[in-house]
Amino acid sequence: MLEPGSVIPARLLTPVTPVTPVAEGAAPVPVPVPDPERLVHLQFRRFAGCPVCHLHLRSVVRRHAEIEAAGIREVVLFHSSAEELRTHTAGFPFAVVADPRQRLYREFGVESSPRSLLDPRAWGPVLWAIVRSAVEVVRGRERLPAPRQPAGRLGLPADLLIGPDGRVVAAKYGEHVYDQWSVDELLRLASAARNRVGTRGAPA
Repeated sequence: MLEPGSVIPARLLTPVTPVTPVAEGAAPVPVPVPDPERLVHLQFRRFAGCPVCHLHLRSVVRRHAEIEAAGIREVVLFHSSAEELRTHTAGFPFAVVADPRQRLYREFGVESSPRSLLDPRAWGPVLWAIVRSAVEVVRGRERLPAPRQPAGRLGLPADLLIGPDGRVVAAKYGEHVYDQWSVDELLRLASAARNRVGTRGAPA
């Protein structure tokens, strides 16, 4: 697991679909992590179509303009193939990246565990997510996840906030499937990071 102060090597991650409106047929533009001009909120989610993941991500979609205005770039990883992800994340206004072999999950110390679903704190969100997803599937707004998930269904979420210099500003490794930063928590962390930049020159 990475801790605040850890340095992330620079890389380019290619989204499964273009992030901004582009000419029809244009290829997605890789996004830099870290971003030299803004904070990066790097989210590690589970599999494509995961009801609990989508329950949380809908809150990110609703407040995406607010997140961007705070100087944050959202980058969301799933351990599913790009083909599978495209059927579930079309229209998301942020970068969604496929990591089916979990290379980045291992590099960043993101784990899987039975406690992701067995923790009683997860049961309420899981039930609500399944109900919400079922309604959306019936309405034709969502699709069911694939019955077989090569990387399993026991992944734990993780959040990293990365400064322009590549340093980890804040990190959260979830203890259960719905244990992640809320948008309000993310904005508070970004504000604190900007204050540190203003007083010391770089996030620490």
